[in-house]
Amino acid sequence: MNHVSRLHRAWIVLALCFVTLFINYSIRLGYGVILPEMLDALGLSRAAGGTIYNAYLLIYISLSPFTGYLTDRYGARRVITVCMLILALGVSLMGTAGSLLSACVFFGLTGMGATGIWNPVLTVIQRWFAPRRRGLAVGILSTGYGLGFASMGLAFPWILARFDWRYAWFFLAGAAFVMVAANGVFMRSDPASSGLSPWGAATGNDPPGPPRPPHAASGHLPKILRSPRFWLIGSSYFCIAYSLYGITTFMVDYAAHQLGFPVAQASLLATVHGSLQALGVLTILPLSDRLGRRRTIMISNGLIAFSLAAILAAGSSWFLLCASIGLMAAFYGATFPLYGVCAGDYFPREAMATVLGAWTPFYGLGAVAVHWVNGILVDVTGVYTHSFAIGIFMSIAATLLMARAGGRFQNNDRNSNKGL
Repeated sequence: MNHVSRLHRAWIVLALCFVTLFINYSIRLGYGVILPEMLDALGLSRAAGGTIYNAYLLIYISLSPFTGYLTDRYGARRVITVCMLILALGVSLMGTAGSLLSACVFFGLTGMGATGIWNPVLTVIQRWFAPRRRGLAVGILSTGYGLGFASMGLAFPWILARFDWRYAWFFLAGAAFVMVAANGVFMRSDPASSGLSPWGAATGNDPPGPPRPPHAASGHLPKILRSPRFWLIGSSYFCIAYSLYGITTFMVDYAAHQLGFPVAQASLLATVHGSLQALGVLTILPLSDRLGRRRTIMISNGLIAFSLAAILAAGSSWFLLCASIGLMAAFYGATFPLYGVCAGDYFPREAMATVLGAWTPFYGLGAVAVHWVNGILVDVTGVYTHSFAIGIFMSIAATLLMARAGGRFQNNDRNSNKGL
């Protein structure tokens, strides 16, 4: 056996998913970096800036349950490839936006494409890696969105100095088109389709798992919706998404317009945020394999509340602001994959994408609400202080709701067909 043949295909799938997430989150989170210059150029208010992002999110949360179901039924490769193409088209059009309406339409199209990225990517990774290796795999995967955000913090000042804000969208669109081809050619939806077992199974000689039944997901949906844990975890997801997006989207604008830092310096907060995200997912997610997902989420949400209070207390101290943003970012990076992996822990294997899709409206509505609330409050008061304070209380609520979920995780690959 040569050296290349020893490389399990799971790692090729992981590499494709990593780059896909890197680009997707450079777009999604990079919006907050581009926001101040884009609003000034188009003459728009902060509430309008929140509305543009909400156009993305409303489409995203409306269609994610549908793409989650399609992933379980038709496979991740088809869904990811088609949706990446839609995303690339939307981002390229964002570079031509000249009004609030056109920006909303184009970023809404981008949100449509994004529905086929996170849920299918997280699902395909959980299928390619054995349960005891999922925390590690998802940790490596999730550095992609942190590093994507970090790269925007470094790249945007360079782009702004040589071109203008529109070229940030054009460069991101070009990268997305490349990944359309790469996913279409090299992605595989699950190990069984390649005659393999998940990486990290008990022995290298384990037979491949059974093919995924084409209609399995639909039979589990009524049981999922009747589960109290589904609603408790979903409600916790809503609260923590509200809290985290309220800071992440507006932190560059907060530093530039409320604290008075230059835009180029304020943009570096995205680099701090993205870099510490990567560190967080590489440590916290593997740790969750030992501590348990629910306990890790509760600790993380509590420390997010503390870090948000520290951001307000930091005032105009650049060092303390960066330190507080970095602490928040470490747990931000782990938050979404931690909630996502709960789908594989609590619910049947063949319904993971369906559960993730059904949880997406909770997450999305939290993000939508905070963008409008923050935008309106800042336009009225001129400061972010009140908005960020609300985020602290939402983090605490997320912690308490997760505590109510209780019990031990129910699912593993051996009993995934036993229902809920």
